[in-house]
Amino acid sequence: MAANDYRAYLRNHIDMEEAPARAPHAGSTHRALIFGTLAVMGLLQVASSVAILLHLTGYLREVDLASAQQSPNEEMHSETLIGEAPLKACKEKKERFRQKKDTRIPSAHLPIKTPPQLSPPQFPPDRNKITMIPWDEVHGGHLKKMKYRDGRILVDEPGYYYVYAKTCFRYAKEHDSDKMDVSNLQLFQYICHEKHTQSVIKPIVLAKSGGTLQWNIVEYNMYCVEQGRGVQLTTADGIFVNVSNAWLLDMEAEGTYFGTFKISD
Repeated sequence: MAANDYRAYLRNHIDMEEAPARAPHAGSTHRALIFGTLAVMGLLQVASSVAILLHLTGYLREVDLASAQQSPNEEMHSETLIGEAPLKACKEKKERFRQKKDTRIPSAHLPIKTPPQLSPPQFPPDRNKITMIPWDEVHGGHLKKMKYRDGRILVDEPGYYYVYAKTCFRYAKEHDSDKMDVSNLQLFQYICHEKHTQSVIKPIVLAKSGGTLQWNIVEYNMYCVEQGRGVQLTTADGIFVNVSNAWLLDMEAEGTYFGTFKISD
């Protein structure tokens, strides 16, 4: 009986001694399993990163190729825009210049013209004949925002104008003749206005000046008339100058001239 108890004791003692030896074996297996799992996860992570990198590399390569294909068109478009920019700016500048209002003041100044019809057609000359003076718009004259036709200055822009005229009459010794009676000559100047709104054009006398002279029979005689006034004019109105005894007019530009300029609206 004692022997059986002793053997039971020995088995229990041996089991107790062997139990700690088994425990380390189980822990090593557990650690190996953990390390293996971590290694597999690491490999999967590396593989995933490599796959993502390869995918991105391929995408970037496609983007580069697409950019390379589009860049010539973009460059051509840029060059086109650069080339068109100065032309567009030039067109816009011309358009602004065209649309810009002409700020010049309407004005005209014309010297006398010397046509042959101012010479007396017969002797003695007709003392009562009134003649419209022709003016030279080409030589020595100027027209700004106004026109000239058949002795008349024509208005383009309505407004209030100052109109002026100067005429000089001269009598020289070579004019003296038994056929001409120069006594009590009437030398008059008339500034006239034609309204385009009238159904029947009837000139209106704006100013009249002159006198009746007795010429002295000397080498040279001259008599000048100068006058001016303001008048309201509308578009297409005409102004002109009439004189008596036009055959005696001085043909120098500084002696006989006609003009106008706008003062206000």
